[in-house]
Amino acid sequence: MTMKIANHKSLLVLLFILASWITFAVIQNSTKLWTALKLPFSLHHWNFVMKTQPEPPPNPIVSPTETALRIKRIMEKLDQLVPPRPFTAVSSTTSATHSRAAVLSPRDTYCRGDRLDVLLEMRDHLGRRKEYGGDFLRARMSSPALKAGASGKVTDFNNGTYLVSFTLFWEGQVSLSVLLIHPSEGVSALWRARNQGYDRVIFTGQFNRGTSQVNTDCALALNSSAELCEYLDTRDQEAFYCVKPPNVPCAALTHMHSKNKDVSYLSKQERSLFERSNVGVEMMAKFNTITVSKCHSEKTVPVKRQCKFGMASTIPSGHVWKDTWNPVSCSLAAIEMKECLRGKFIYLLGDSTIRQWMEYFKSSINTLKSVDLHESGKLQKQLAVDLNENINIQWQRHSYPLIGSLTYSVKEIEYIAQVIDRIGGEKNTIIVISLGQHFRPFPIDVFIRRALNIHDAVQRLLLRSPETVVIIKAENIREMNVDVERFSDFHGYIQYLALKDIFQDLNKIKKEKYTL
Repeated sequence: MTMKIANHKSLLVLLFILASWITFAVIQNSTKLWTALKLPFSLHHWNFVMKTQPEPPPNPIVSPTETALRIKRIMEKLDQLVPPRPFTAVSSTTSATHSRAAVLSPRDTYCRGDRLDVLLEMRDHLGRRKEYGGDFLRARMSSPALKAGASGKVTDFNNGTYLVSFTLFWEGQVSLSVLLIHPSEGVSALWRARNQGYDRVIFTGQFNRGTSQVNTDCALALNSSAELCEYLDTRDQEAFYCVKPPNVPCAALTHMHSKNKDVSYLSKQERSLFERSNVGVEMMAKFNTITVSKCHSEKTVPVKRQCKFGMASTIPSGHVWKDTWNPVSCSLAAIEMKECLRGKFIYLLGDSTIRQWMEYFKSSINTLKSVDLHESGKLQKQLAVDLNENINIQWQRHSYPLIGSLTYSVKEIEYIAQVIDRIGGEKNTIIVISLGQHFRPFPIDVFIRRALNIHDAVQRLLLRSPETVVIIKAENIREMNVDVERFSDFHGYIQYLALKDIFQDLNKIKKEKYTL
């Protein structure tokens, strides 16, 4: 019994390391906008047109009216964080080139453990002081030769000035960076534009018509006078629509693909703010490298507690040094992966960024073998097992919206909340959830509703199996040259704030901090 408990604790620590390390490796930086605030094979159980749900939903249940009120409350909070910032000329928007960055109390050499502060004074393209905040910034420090990096903490004083604080975790030459991702005016424009339409991405559904196929338009919302197929989850009020092909039943939908639509809800002037040369402009070019030494006067580092779920997290939450994650508030011990995964069922639910975890596990454990599920493509379910060690790891995508130019099957597509409701759960069950990237091009209410439904499913799971481990993985950042209106990291940050609000009452789950 003691060994089982030890293995379970070790697994939690391993997943904590993995969650932090993988996400850090892809998204490590620091952004702050404002100071606030077993194998699931069953067929999907949506309702087609004119069909009803055959059995009552599990408890606890939230009525559609209550869900709508919850969505409204969250959106109101987010609206307060992103006030309108209209502008008549680009010259009046925040300029990284004309803004000023000053290191407070500069020195030739710094000591490890010191805090280095940078004061930012934002100005527009004419050199005039900005009188409000809301700029989307990303701050980080790094030493590529040491394979080291960490986030900075940004404090917005809401008057055009910011304090960027770096904790100097390691010795050596350290590069500092503060990027102006988007000016506050661009942030406001993105927020307004995002919530104006569902048609930035076009979905094409493929229906089986005997020996041939027929394609029709599909979407989260369709403005069409044609007869529609409604794929509705009546309990959670999640729906997807397709134009119904003549003489073809709605249940004949088999495949889907998508492409971006040539539509924008930004003005020409607003779009100019998101040209590549205006996105992610460096503000620390004059102070980009410092020297950090050990210093003889360095105080003894206090012994930290062992990391565990539910611990409060700081900003930054830690740093990477020699490709190893070192949290600030607790200590992590090196763990052999296979030993910790022995006897565990791990469900990876969500987008491709969590599918990468499956690929990482398979590449790291040579006894973990893929099971042929007779499906093709990266979007299909994946299962890997180690029969000797009783390890079972599976990945399953989330439901619509699922963006992809390659055609994928939707015969078994289902919502994450439905998957969670079918999981028995116990102390050897681990669930990792990741969603967000595919929701960025759509109004925020779509994401909020999905997150609320997942929250309620997790709540039901923890009521019946409180020892189940649930991890909510934060989003990865995107490339700088991405289609900003659809996929900006600002959308990811807003979604993180929504997730944080929604899951704040569930203390038994691990929520990754989005320290962009």
